[in-house]
Amino acid sequence: MNIERAAGRVSVTALTALSGVHVAWGLGSPWPLPDRKTFSDVVVGRPEAPGPVACFAVAGALGTVALLVAGRPRRHPALSRLGAAGVAAVLGVRGAAGLSGRTDLLSPGSVSPRFRRLDRLAYSPLCLAIAATTAVATTRRSRWAT
Repeated sequence: MNIERAAGRVSVTALTALSGVHVAWGLGSPWPLPDRKTFSDVVVGRPEAPGPVACFAVAGALGTVALLVAGRPRRHPALSRLGAAGVAAVLGVRGAAGLSGRTDLLSPGSVSPRFRRLDRLAYSPLCLAIAATTAVATTRRSRWAT
């Protein structure tokens, strides 16, 4: 297996797993935390947790972008490439904002100290890693298209 294909699989797996976690959150689970109050502070950075509609919307978006990164729809490769490149760009911006301590610019109110610390240590690096593997996978498909 080549590096581009492996990078694509890593991205698709991560995006699909994150989609599943958002579905669980939409159903009311605070996993992996003990309660919704802790969940709100750690994952969202503000006192109120997002509602089910927001969680399911994010889950749907993550599932959709996982399909784009996987090269779907095959009949429209330009759409897939453009979508995957967009995913890489959005996750890159999100990761950079978090590392600089400014996630609140993208998600107003995400300012709790615990969230900011975890954002710099885990969430933002994860976004940047998925952005990078997605970019590598997109490069592969772009080369094949020419």
